[in-house]
Amino acid sequence: MVIPTLARLCRAAIVTALVALSMNGERTLAGDPPFITLASTTSTENSGLLAYLTPKFREVTGIDVRVVAVGTGQALRMGRSGDADVVLVHDRASEDAFVAAGYGIERRDVMYNDFVILGPRDDPASIRETSNAPRALAKLAEGRHTFLSRGDDSGTHKAEMRLWALAEVDPRPASGTWYRETGSGMGATLNTASAMNAYTLSDRGTWLSFRNRGDLEILVEGDPPLNNPYGAILVNPERHPHVKAELGRKFVEWLVSDAGQKAIDDFRIDGQQLFFSNRNAEK
Repeated sequence: MVIPTLARLCRAAIVTALVALSMNGERTLAGDPPFITLASTTSTENSGLLAYLTPKFREVTGIDVRVVAVGTGQALRMGRSGDADVVLVHDRASEDAFVAAGYGIERRDVMYNDFVILGPRDDPASIRETSNAPRALAKLAEGRHTFLSRGDDSGTHKAEMRLWALAEVDPRPASGTWYRETGSGMGATLNTASAMNAYTLSDRGTWLSFRNRGDLEILVEGDPPLNNPYGAILVNPERHPHVKAELGRKFVEWLVSDAGQKAIDDFRIDGQQLFFSNRNAEK
């Protein structure tokens, strides 16, 4: 009879789908490629780095990487709740706390770039004449020059707050006056800074890929507190058994392999290198 035959076929399809779903979460439906969820930063996404790297990884392994681009704080919260398999972020203190609390394992140094302080070309605060980043921020506060903070618990925001601490200035009481918090990612914050002709802090990679610069320029760079290292951490499968540990580990291992490190070094925009692999740091 036709109806029992259709019923058997439907049951078979359901069983096949359930089997696929039960394979440690590595496939969504039969025939779909395996994938991992990577929680990473807006800087790696906005710069184009991940769009450049992930196809290279997929070509070698057949594993897709589905990226959720958020601030470092939110990426780590995703890891804590088991909503990601791997995190790729840039705030070492937060990363170490994440691992120490048992949410992540096998942290690996991957790459680095640096932060830069941007501002209008005419530089009314005259910070261009100093190479000391905390001193530059102190001058902005003294003159009440408009500064845009991401204010979003991202790695860039955390780095900014460390610089204010070094400057012995707490800008938060001035929130809404000369100190403005966008609550947005790096690209949106740069757009606002360009429109307002304001000062801000950016990672160099996002700045180099940013096109709507207006009168903004790099005014302060090269100071050691502006260094910006990135680390990759596998979310702990003992804390979250559904985490795709095997696939996630393959991605982390690829990032730190010769092939992954070369790919990071090879990524350029307009001939300029945006990120530097950790093998450069070890030389």
